[in-house]
Amino acid sequence: MRIVFMGTPDFAVESLKILVENNYDVVGVITMPDKPSGRGHKLQVSAVKQYALDHKLRLLQPERLKDGAFLEELNSLQADLQIVVAFRMLPEVVWNMPRFGTFNLHASLLPQYRGAAPINWSIINGEIETGATTFFLTHEIDTGKVILQEKINITETDNAGTVHDRLMVLGSILVKKTVDLLAEGKTDAIDQSQFIQPKIILKAAPKIFKETCQIDFSKSVEEVYNFVRGLSPYPSAWTEVEFPGQSEKTALKIFETEKELDKHTLTSGTIVTDGKKFAKIALKDGFINLKSVQVAGKKRMEIGELLRGIRF
Repeated sequence: MRIVFMGTPDFAVESLKILVENNYDVVGVITMPDKPSGRGHKLQVSAVKQYALDHKLRLLQPERLKDGAFLEELNSLQADLQIVVAFRMLPEVVWNMPRFGTFNLHASLLPQYRGAAPINWSIINGEIETGATTFFLTHEIDTGKVILQEKINITETDNAGTVHDRLMVLGSILVKKTVDLLAEGKTDAIDQSQFIQPKIILKAAPKIFKETCQIDFSKSVEEVYNFVRGLSPYPSAWTEVEFPGQSEKTALKIFETEKELDKHTLTSGTIVTDGKKFAKIALKDGFINLKSVQVAGKKRMEIGELLRGIRF
């Protein structure tokens, strides 16, 4: 079976890797064009591109997926199957090209958490399980028939990074299993409507922007705790705090916290600190203890290290 693989970030590399290392016939790899990054605006290659170059795989980087020259080159690869992992929305002329169609790996238990950031939103919303799903592409994003699906637990101490890494590995195994099923002619996929039960609310996973990541101190301790770990280590939750004795607020990225349920009379958002070892932020039902933070222009550090650098 001739396979074309489409993806861009690290999450996709593991799936491409499992195919290459198990000698599947990957006839082409499609990834995003190089983009300028960092202070020097140097062109940065994607993780998938780097893997493809290292393993001498045929590489395509179209600016536009409907471009005639790209479609002609893609068609010339004569793929039987296309696989999409963390790429971009495909036009029908692309996903409908191979005889076996195109399937996508999505980092949630579809139909829950359709969208660009399923890992983040599942943790932000306090879910205790998530998973990975392979499904056939169709016109509406993340709505196609489900081929395979597997679950994992989300623990109290997991963050977006730890869940990402587990799903990256689980997803690659699911991709391999899906290819094997299709190669055997077992293409009985299940319509997503079959997974929707009465009274079940479908939750979305929209793209996350900087403003999405600002902490809302009107929320509960549990909600803020989940919000921080759902955005850690990237893109990270942030806020502006005014330490006691300081005349200006400090912009602070927050990566790790601890919960402290306690009654108090402080205004939500008030910071309490000994100026040496601990700092915590008051919420309506307790406090969020800051553990790992970052000030703009500085490295990530433990809260004690930050406090020792502030003049109170």
